[in-house]
Amino acid sequence: METASAFTLSTPGLLAVAAGAIAILLALIIKVKLHPFLALVIVSIGTALATGVTIEDLLPTLLSGFGKTLGNVALLIGFGAILGRIVAISGGAKVLADTLIRICGRDKAPLGLSIASLLFGFPIFLDAAFVVMLPVIYSIARELRGSLLLYALPATGAFLMMHALVPPHPGPVAASVFLEGDIGLVLMVALIVGLPTWYVAGYRLSLWLAKRTPYHPVPDLMGGAESDEVERASLPRFTTILLVLLLPLVLIFMNTGIATLISAGTLPEGNAVLNVLTLIGETPVALLISLCLAMWLLLLRGHEKGAMGAVNETIEKALAPVCSIILITGAGGMFGGVLTTSGIGEALADSLQSLGMPILVAGYVIAAVIRIAQGSATVAGTTAAGIIAPAVLADASLSGMPLACVVVAVVAGAIGYSHVNDSGFWLVGRFLGMETKTMLKTWSVVSTAISLMAFGLAWGLFAVLT
Repeated sequence: METASAFTLSTPGLLAVAAGAIAILLALIIKVKLHPFLALVIVSIGTALATGVTIEDLLPTLLSGFGKTLGNVALLIGFGAILGRIVAISGGAKVLADTLIRICGRDKAPLGLSIASLLFGFPIFLDAAFVVMLPVIYSIARELRGSLLLYALPATGAFLMMHALVPPHPGPVAASVFLEGDIGLVLMVALIVGLPTWYVAGYRLSLWLAKRTPYHPVPDLMGGAESDEVERASLPRFTTILLVLLLPLVLIFMNTGIATLISAGTLPEGNAVLNVLTLIGETPVALLISLCLAMWLLLLRGHEKGAMGAVNETIEKALAPVCSIILITGAGGMFGGVLTTSGIGEALADSLQSLGMPILVAGYVIAAVIRIAQGSATVAGTTAAGIIAPAVLADASLSGMPLACVVVAVVAGAIGYSHVNDSGFWLVGRFLGMETKTMLKTWSVVSTAISLMAFGLAWGLFAVLT
């Protein structure tokens, strides 16, 4: 969006404003403890005025970035949250874990739990997925009489990877929107990069760290061992849960494949059937289809006519916790929009390029620095993507799979280096009964390893493709 400016700053001046804006943003969130949504809005207004956006153009500039981001992100986050909650309250998480553990065997219970967490973590956010899976983790640790960390850490490693890299989680979706990447291709690259990262850094490293950590008992939370008993007759089938969770991936991949074949001239343009298949493979539509299927199979089928009231209550409870995430993501888009309009992003990109830092590396470094400083992966990812967006969009060679690699590199930087300013750090530590020192030796190490390995693989894939 082009706006009139009262004055024009030099590149050093723009960079000084950018540094000041980020410093103030971090101070408001860390020191003042102001909610990130309000902090981002306030800093966006100040940054716009400081860079010469006129009073008349201030509100349109702010709303342009905010509205564009929410138009793409809100549906994905909302549908993903509802789908995840339906799977959770239906008992699908327990069915998924029990089946995979039975397939893997008792000795491979940590692997079974990690795989279950990997699949379950596709539509549901890390904190919610972790809490939902906790009764299963507790039950297995009690039954097998092992240290809790042997089962909990591999599961959280899987949740971390999925939340970090894979749409429809807010960080990857928001970064895709800012950098104008195809979400289907981002999903493809995220899985190519993420699956090896999960196995090495999320599962193997977690298992190694857990074995090196002193025995950790199961805490008496969530009602104790009695709460682990679930009425088996009421649980859904494993194949039903698998269908619900994997259907959106299949539809999204179908959309990407058809679009690629049309661009290559293999399939014709304007074909009505292909147009319909492409539509149902769009990420919001794919999630909506899976969500409706989940409502029918897991909540409505075989129940009385009044069951729709319970479904609506489930939807309300699913949407309430993600409203904050949606608004923070939108405000991050507002801040990124201001940086783009003011020219700060271009100035920063030019400075990074003058230092010889590739844009993919710059995106990772910026995201990692912001993540370390203020804790929120969503804020770090959206802010970093907004900062590098002008340089990315100006480079015609950055499209398709290479662009998806840049997106994955940015969100990899945003998930690592978790420590005491990260809410997830305290959530996991509290439920596992772990001291801060133990968390720093386990959780923080795993998050950092996932970040570095995902970045390395994304960079390697980018180098091969370009």
